[in-house]
Amino acid sequence: MTLEQKIAQLHGAMETIDIYALTAQAAESGADMDQLAAQIRIERHVAGIEELGIPRFRITNGPVGVGMGDGTPSPPATALPMTIGLAAGFDPELAHQYGTVIGDEAATLGQHVLEGPGVCLHRLPTAGRNFEYFSEDPYLSGVMGVAVARAIQDHGVIAMGKHYAVNDQEYERFRTDVEVDERTLRELYLLPFEMLVKDAGVAAMMSAYNRVRGTYATENRYLLHTVLREEWGFEGYVQSDFWSCRSAAPSINAGMDHEMPDAKWLNEANVKAALHDTSLEIETVDRALVRRYTQMFRLGQFERPYAPGQIDARRNGEVSRRIGEQIAVLLKNENRTLPLEGVGSIVVIGQTTFVDEACLGGGGSSKVDPLYTGRPMDGLREVLDGLGSTVALSKVTVADDLSNLEEARRAAAAADAVVIMAGLVATEGADQDDASMLHDQNRLIGEVGPVNPRTVVVLKDGNPVLMPWIDAVPAVLEVWNQGSEDGHVVADLLLGVVNPSGKLPTTYPRDWADTPFAGHPERYPGTDEGAGYPVIRYTEGLRMGYRWYQSEGITPLFPFGHGLSYTTFELSDLAVRPTTGDGTSPFTVEVTVTNTGDVAGAEVTQVYLGLPEAAAEPPRRLVGFAKVRLEPGASERVRVVVDPGATHHPLSVWDACTHGFVVLPGEYTVHVGTSSADTPLTATVTVG
Repeated sequence: MTLEQKIAQLHGAMETIDIYALTAQAAESGADMDQLAAQIRIERHVAGIEELGIPRFRITNGPVGVGMGDGTPSPPATALPMTIGLAAGFDPELAHQYGTVIGDEAATLGQHVLEGPGVCLHRLPTAGRNFEYFSEDPYLSGVMGVAVARAIQDHGVIAMGKHYAVNDQEYERFRTDVEVDERTLRELYLLPFEMLVKDAGVAAMMSAYNRVRGTYATENRYLLHTVLREEWGFEGYVQSDFWSCRSAAPSINAGMDHEMPDAKWLNEANVKAALHDTSLEIETVDRALVRRYTQMFRLGQFERPYAPGQIDARRNGEVSRRIGEQIAVLLKNENRTLPLEGVGSIVVIGQTTFVDEACLGGGGSSKVDPLYTGRPMDGLREVLDGLGSTVALSKVTVADDLSNLEEARRAAAAADAVVIMAGLVATEGADQDDASMLHDQNRLIGEVGPVNPRTVVVLKDGNPVLMPWIDAVPAVLEVWNQGSEDGHVVADLLLGVVNPSGKLPTTYPRDWADTPFAGHPERYPGTDEGAGYPVIRYTEGLRMGYRWYQSEGITPLFPFGHGLSYTTFELSDLAVRPTTGDGTSPFTVEVTVTNTGDVAGAEVTQVYLGLPEAAAEPPRRLVGFAKVRLEPGASERVRVVVDPGATHHPLSVWDACTHGFVVLPGEYTVHVGTSSADTPLTATVTVG
């Protein structure tokens, strides 16, 4: 390759633009990321070199389906449920099915790279990209991310873990500096990335926008080289997030291998100048290309002809529907309000986003152009017809200004059952700007909900939400932003065709004042410490998510891992073997799960571990889980293996002296139950 050819392969082929100026203009005008993207023809490819047999390298976004791909507009694809919802399934097999749909469709469309999964954590309940991340828990995030990544790469498509690292909020993401201690970084925020590397063999990583300890992530040699390659053994390549590259020689020397989507920094002028003054060596340029080409060869991309086909929309839509039905979380169900049986009339009430169209969710670069959509009322009618039901179905679309709220109240009073559909659609580029999160919809639910004693609130969210109206309604069902199959999924759940079995992957606070961030601007949104940009300090340390609530003795509205069912379950006969060890051998946790109700359903056994007092850790951490489906009256013995040598370091703490994970001697308490706050079965393992 000539030097010019090498440089052309270091970056995307899009015409360079001033994204920072455009973003500032969008913020001033109130435009969101979708509106900004519409102004820009984003090219997601690297130009090929035909005479050398190097194909045009096609890249697509896609944590929640094949999103913005090579060229704008992108080809339509299956709009899957949001990733936060997938994590609620607590089921790696579901995650594998999810990744299979994405990998299959990316391959069918001739794409080489799928920018996902995203495994940053839900540190902030209002973060704008929580919908495309999995959970507040690093282990759950890692398990689900590994399953998705493996499935994508099974289709010859490069999976790209993102956003490396601590891109846990969207506020000022181009400027923010995240200050976090090493122990917190290792035990929480880097852990799912480590699992992607070691357990999934992920082929690529995407570097984040933000600074980490004063250095931009794309220039952070400690993260990109020392941790990622020397310690974890990563053999893939690192791509910048779009426009996150901030330099030429410093970035590529640090370990960033590929700039997207343009050549703002890794262009001929800059790279040649850096080579000339020896701030960059040609061997480093070669290294960056070899890293990417190696993964392309590994996945058979050089020899694969470009022959885009047609997505099987019906097949993949059915998979999306099955996934969607297993990830819904029944938050509340007094007096067996759900399922809606024995009613003569149902009225659906809500604002247009949630009652008139399928709730696709996820604004920004990950937004999927759907092959089709299933609207709520259409789904309800089709499922009712399939059941042979004569239920009268009606709808009231509430105006954005709530001007027809009285009409909604009258309709609610006249019906046998009321379904209020509400929620929030988050977007890249902005965090939710209000602790109430649902804004005017809180008033809608608070005023309409109490009118009818059989009222169900169906939440369609990409984030946790506050529920000041929770005592006014008997039933709440969190279905997430479902995507294309919204109508059918929600109908099947409401009418009892399927039994909800999801568990919350993130804590739902009762009040914003209960979160780690209330009264702590240094934690979020950050403070200017004199350098002109916001510095966000993770001073809560390991007390994040359910660890925060348990450490502080605060009862959340709904805890991590919570989820009810249309049936009931009982856990019994806990056995842990062996109960002593040297901290290197696995131990097994066994428990009997019994369906004590009259409906078939699924339950998730959750295993948490409390470390010895010397560890100075929050009360417990998730170390294992298993989902089992049971007929009424049936029992099954569930077995979870806890291996100290596993990639997620279940018994270990980060030790600054040895710069590694260590298992401390002492007593480890095993907590087993059905949520982080409901673990009635306990045992002790002694490590000597």
